[in-house]
Amino acid sequence: MSTTDVVIVGAGPTGLALGVDLARRGVDALVVEKADGLFPGSRGKGLQPRTMEVLEDLGVMDAIQAAGGTYPVGMVWKDGERVGEHVMLDPEEIKRAAGDSAFNVPWMVPQWRTQEILFDRLEELGGRVEFGREITGLDQDEEYVTLHCASGPDLRARYVVAADGGRSAVRRALGIGMTGETVDPNPVLVCDVRITGLDRDNWHVFPPNGDDGFLAICPLAGTEDFQLVAQFPQGTTVDTSLDAIRKVTAARSHLAPEDITEVRWASEFRPRAALADRFRSGHVFLAGDAAHVHSPAGGQGLNTSVQDAYNLGWKLGAVLRDGADPALLDTYEEERRPIAAQMLGVSTGVHRGEVQRGAATMQLGLGYRESSLSEDARPTADTDTDMDAEVRAGDRAPDTQVAGKRLFDAFRGPHWTLLAFGVDAPGLPESVRCVQGAAQLPYGKGLFLVRPDGYVGLAGDSADGIEEYLARFGLRR
Repeated sequence: MSTTDVVIVGAGPTGLALGVDLARRGVDALVVEKADGLFPGSRGKGLQPRTMEVLEDLGVMDAIQAAGGTYPVGMVWKDGERVGEHVMLDPEEIKRAAGDSAFNVPWMVPQWRTQEILFDRLEELGGRVEFGREITGLDQDEEYVTLHCASGPDLRARYVVAADGGRSAVRRALGIGMTGETVDPNPVLVCDVRITGLDRDNWHVFPPNGDDGFLAICPLAGTEDFQLVAQFPQGTTVDTSLDAIRKVTAARSHLAPEDITEVRWASEFRPRAALADRFRSGHVFLAGDAAHVHSPAGGQGLNTSVQDAYNLGWKLGAVLRDGADPALLDTYEEERRPIAAQMLGVSTGVHRGEVQRGAATMQLGLGYRESSLSEDARPTADTDTDMDAEVRAGDRAPDTQVAGKRLFDAFRGPHWTLLAFGVDAPGLPESVRCVQGAAQLPYGKGLFLVRPDGYVGLAGDSADGIEEYLARFGLRR
């Protein structure tokens, strides 16, 4: 039985993103996947700006941009005629919400392609994925977790991350429940198809008619495919065969059955929202859909999941490679579970028409001000002065130009960064990168320690407490 630092169960976007993050930190990690290959469908096709910043840091943004494109404008049809455009995203609202981010619109990439890109990056960094490895149970003691496999030898690791989806076998083996609700009782068909006779310039929407639910057909950027989504009445058993998909398309649109030439992937689901009661049990962590299940409306599931991985990756690296106190890992649930709960509310609200896509869905405004890792030592941090114009500990560190260079270029990589604006930088461990500049908004004057995941950990107007703060993460001069 082999032993490794971390076993990640599930080779979806969450597991692969975490694998990439750990590989670049030199952590010995293995990704195992029940299926014989990567997921073949488009399901989570929207990348929000904050996730794109994460993917830029992980070294895959060029490939992501080349593989996808912006969302097309919706086109509403009735009786075979175009009756008007449907704009889901107000360009001016999106631009305002993007603020300093280099990525000011959601980016469409089919989930299967995002996974291929992350998989290639993982292999480039020397990471490993083993397919056909179904987990049937686990045991853990004070030091290790043993995973029992349906085929092949058992696996042993210091830590395990369950990224194996909403029906997570690992979560069930741990006995962790999920609390949630059915967002919509009507079942939905989602599939990737090839279509003739339909332009790729619009997201084609066919509103409900009589007892039939809606039909929507979206061209998938970077491919020849369309994603077809059809809603059915409650209690319907959804048929995912080619003949059935042709029939429902012809019944709800002006397309002929033979216009659907191929079904490349098809699935059925019922929108629901659920949150795991805990994100950790001993040496096992839950991430992605194993920890929270979203309605697809608003595109929050995959994005929240990738950021789970981004939060957990640097903390595992700090414990396993830098000698940080393992208690640091307690902050994963402390920070991510409230965010997941918040984003579940957003995705459910979008589904029900109560929340608009825009600032709420881009995830750029999320942060960890209430975290035990966030320390703001500036005297004015608790007053009602001009602090709203400045960055607080726990906030996403904004991008800006310092001496003609992007801060995000300085942040990129698995290190911490100290920003010294209008004050002198103290002596630091070699692994901490330093950027010096004049006091400027949105930061103001002071010292800002930026975590490896791009959030401000400590903000102060002097070097007091910086050495002690960094020592919590195993970083010492």
